[in-house]
Amino acid sequence: MDLGVGGALGAGGADLLMDRETSAWLEEALGLAPRDPALFERALTHSSFGEAQYERLEFLGDRVLGLAVAAWVYELFPAEPEGQLSKRLNALVARETCAEVGRELGIGPRVRLGKQAREDGASDSDNVIGDVVEALIGALYLDSGLEAAEAFVRRAWADRVSTRDKAPQHPKSALQEWAAAQERKPPAYRLAGRSGPQHAPTFVVEVEIRGVGSATAEGASKQEAETAAAAKLLEQLK
Repeated sequence: MDLGVGGALGAGGADLLMDRETSAWLEEALGLAPRDPALFERALTHSSFGEAQYERLEFLGDRVLGLAVAAWVYELFPAEPEGQLSKRLNALVARETCAEVGRELGIGPRVRLGKQAREDGASDSDNVIGDVVEALIGALYLDSGLEAAEAFVRRAWADRVSTRDKAPQHPKSALQEWAAAQERKPPAYRLAGRSGPQHAPTFVVEVEIRGVGSATAEGASKQEAETAAAAKLLEQLK
């Protein structure tokens, strides 16, 4: 049986034994063999597939990821003030970054989804892939402890942390600072539309700096769409 594409958990949510292929993939992705496969099966299970789904593990993993990254950048950048460290942290734990990491790990085909969610493309959704990455970190923390979770984060995020580059700035913060420097009113964001199914929505957001310009972008969440719109307007202002 193949749990990787969503056919092994019944409607009642009862966990089944993880197949060898998924177990081998997890061991390679995480750097160690899971002690409790059921934790990781849950981490890979979307709510459309069964009751034993990843949301609680995602909640935990989000906090573990934040702690791991905060400790890491604190160690790597001893001369930077709190504000610069916060910029690094926010960029590294952002949903978009988690989704990038998840795609590099090959998580998409491994997520267990209901039929409709699969057909709607949830396996390639930033929201779903990012959530599963955090859920796997939560499962790893429960299964093997904080040290193992931190080791995974440092491996998976290694290419995104640089001791040379300046702290990245979130597009929304950068746009707000640009407006202030030009003595303009702060950017105003407006939700212009929402479409798609509940588990994989698409949000359209418009950002405007009055008297300067506006830009519209979409994303899998309102926050993601706002970020994309801010980045687009910044590009126009260059």
